[in-house]
Amino acid sequence: MDFETLLKRMEERAARLVVIGLGYVGLPVAASFARVGFDVTGLDVNAEKTAIINRGDCPIEGKEPGLAELVAEVVAAGRLRATGDYAVCREADVVLIAVETPIDSIHQPRYSALRAALRSLEPHLKPGALVIIESTIAPGTMERLVRPILEAGGKRTSGRDFYLVHCPERVMPGMLLRNLAQMSRVVGGDTPEAARLAQAFYRHIVEADLDLADCVTAELVKTGENAYRDVQIAFANELALICEGVGADVWRVRELVNKSPGRNVLYPGAGVGGHCIPKDPWLLAYGASEMVQARLIPAARAVNDFMPLHMADLTVEALEEASLEIEGARVAVLGYAYLENSDDTRNSPSEILVNRLAELGATTCVHDPWVREYQGDLAEVVSGCDALVVMVAHDEYRDLDLEYLRGLVAHPVLVDGRNVFRPERVSAAGWIYRGVGRGRPGSRAGE
Repeated sequence: MDFETLLKRMEERAARLVVIGLGYVGLPVAASFARVGFDVTGLDVNAEKTAIINRGDCPIEGKEPGLAELVAEVVAAGRLRATGDYAVCREADVVLIAVETPIDSIHQPRYSALRAALRSLEPHLKPGALVIIESTIAPGTMERLVRPILEAGGKRTSGRDFYLVHCPERVMPGMLLRNLAQMSRVVGGDTPEAARLAQAFYRHIVEADLDLADCVTAELVKTGENAYRDVQIAFANELALICEGVGADVWRVRELVNKSPGRNVLYPGAGVGGHCIPKDPWLLAYGASEMVQARLIPAARAVNDFMPLHMADLTVEALEEASLEIEGARVAVLGYAYLENSDDTRNSPSEILVNRLAELGATTCVHDPWVREYQGDLAEVVSGCDALVVMVAHDEYRDLDLEYLRGLVAHPVLVDGRNVFRPERVSAAGWIYRGVGRGRPGSRAGE
């Protein structure tokens, strides 16, 4: 299929789309294209997930406005179906890949899912098709990994036999459909023609800018923007630790700093989770690791990785004020998702906290209204506990009746990692309190 024919099929919404990977990125993309009239097949190796989607149900839980309704609508209309069979790619004019790209224990990318998807796609790739990689990847990955697999040792050539684009996603749980429509995108083409095709294709569902670039620029923009945010969060967290040490309130300090033009200190907290920010800075650093030694990125990662461990330290301090030892204590951890009002537990800071408390000899119980494994009655979970540790600012926790809970726990000790409660409110309800960035009066660094 030549450029003009494929472009016309896109403009007429006659192009057939296959989306590989039906997670937090792939499913909203598939459903959005189906909503505007495209024929869409979702492809995922998880048979349970494909069965759920084919019933018209949404496997993504949490507060995700409009997604469940959209999936039900497009499945019922016959415009979206799910399968695990790569043979469907033979008829696809556009193949969009949105699989996970994690890092390993030494912070290097693990592209097993991406390689598997590409190798499974390659023998079924339709001549003249457009292949779009939405997964976040290290700079240089399109050139060194993606294109060689699809070119299959010279059997075909990008730009002649197929079109190749990197258009990294910019969505986050809780706003998937909104971000998909309203966030600008960088369309990195292996050739200018490929970028133009992808731009025309995404224009059906994206209302914001679709900026044309080459592949490596798109790779750098996505990893760079998340590394930037990670560094900014790390500054906020380090500022919070300093405030604790000198007996100040980071939230008041932040408010006043941000009155100065051009300053925007972010929120400190109990840790950084999710699929993107904990790994994308490492992908950025890895892309040029043979030529450039990154210094700021590893330092920021170290600060943010420390915060769940600091939550354990605050818990130990608060229990000591109640004349209790951490060993043998029963601690209720409130929140296991990495983000408020979401079921996404990827790289959850709460997991790190729970493991650390276990190392210290504490017994933990976990509650989360959105994570199926930890749903249940909050009162039952906290009954008899020696401390409550708030790790996620779910709406349910913001409305907690502290006076009521005090009657359920063994000891009224509360550690707040997300600024859910004002210290005055906690103290007035008779609780011992610790919070990230809130120094106790009289505390000084080094004492």
